[in-house]
Amino acid sequence: MPFNAEQLNMELSLEQKFQEKIDRDERIEPRDWMPDSYRKTLVRQISQHAHSEIVGMLPEGNWISRAPSLKRKLGLMAKVQDEAGHGLYLYSAAETLGIERDTLIDQLHTGKAKYSSIFNYPTLTWADIGTIGWLVDGAAIMNQVPLCRCSYGPYARAMVRVCKEESFHQRQGFEILLSLCQGSPEQKAMAQDALNRWWWPSLMMFGPSDVDSPHTQQSMAWNIKRFSNDELRQRFVDMTVPQAELLGITVPDPELKFNEATSNYDFGEIDWDEFWQVVKGHGPCNKDRIAARVKAHEDGAWVREASMAYAEKQEQRKLNPIEVKTA
Repeated sequence: MPFNAEQLNMELSLEQKFQEKIDRDERIEPRDWMPDSYRKTLVRQISQHAHSEIVGMLPEGNWISRAPSLKRKLGLMAKVQDEAGHGLYLYSAAETLGIERDTLIDQLHTGKAKYSSIFNYPTLTWADIGTIGWLVDGAAIMNQVPLCRCSYGPYARAMVRVCKEESFHQRQGFEILLSLCQGSPEQKAMAQDALNRWWWPSLMMFGPSDVDSPHTQQSMAWNIKRFSNDELRQRFVDMTVPQAELLGITVPDPELKFNEATSNYDFGEIDWDEFWQVVKGHGPCNKDRIAARVKAHEDGAWVREASMAYAEKQEQRKLNPIEVKTA
């Protein structure tokens, strides 16, 4: 295409006005002009978030039938249902950016899109369900509360309800662990074992270290993110360690200690090799998780087809109303 100075100047002017709006901490709405790179960043982040909610149903879903009481069964069913709802909110937010939901789901099933690495670990005992609520949903809250102030309006508004429900999930998980830790020695040992296995993957949830994160700096400049990965990870550690002490179980990190100078907890180095292996699809449950999602999608094809046929029939009735004669 020939160089067009007028078009370039117009583009630069739009980008300047866009950034000024961001700097004033104003919301960007779907019909507002936005740079293609901003749109692509949001699609990547929101879709990854949506996929994580949907895949995140799997580690807990297989414990619904094995929950130790009716109360626990009902609570877990409600939680898994909430996660499905979160995924739907987020897919809807992504669609406002001009991408079809079918495309997003296809990207998940074919491995083109990522989801949180934490959901590629197995749930071996009932204590894992409590630990997921306490740690995984606790980390999610730490990540997601700042997103309520995200510069993109539909994403920010979706996160308000999501964060309220995640807060309930975190308290539910902590209460499960508290019951175990106040129970028999075997139950407390089960809680400790779950913490041992989930602690480091939970820290990995915040993503790579800031020096290795290719998107953080730009996302913060656009007010999509408000804090860096390492900042959020440190906040999570500072919040969670006292909770572990209250439970009476030990964080599996020999280097963990309180730093009087910073008023933060210093902690050991994360195994980044494990993190990248899981992200690249080589974790304990990566293949199982995707296979389960693909099977569920294929098995549910008839429901989607029936729903579309019904919607089309209803639309036709509106366009061509049938006269009903009364006797």
